[in-house]
Amino acid sequence: DVQLQASGGGLVQVGGSLTLSCLASGFDSERFSIGWFRQSPGKGNDRMRVTCTKMRLGKSDIVDSVKGRFTVSGDIAKNTATLQMNNLKREDTGVYFCAGFFNNYCVDDFYWSQGTQVTVSS
Repeated sequence: DVQLQASGGGLVQVGGSLTLSCLASGFDSERFSIGWFRQSPGKGNDRMRVTCTKMRLGKSDIVDSVKGRFTVSGDIAKNTATLQMNNLKREDTGVYFCAGFFNNYCVDDFYWSQGTQVTVSS
């Protein structure tokens, strides 16, 4: 069975840090990627992709809006993608989801984790 479990959210002050982890199971295909997504308050169910990690290639990309503050890494041995968020801003507040994809591009053919709340307060 395919499963994803996101963890690590919480309440932090502006400028603080949080680390989110996504543990995936059941992705036995040659191509496998994990993406982190943010659902911001007041934006309905829209989820913005923040990162994409090509798990078997060891490569990641990250959106420009968080570059320099967020980093992402993948550990294929542990089937885990870790999102390190530093210098957090209020606009980083939201529910964060990870998704596992049966391809290297974080598009289509995917499964969601449950969400983990990140709240950045001033």
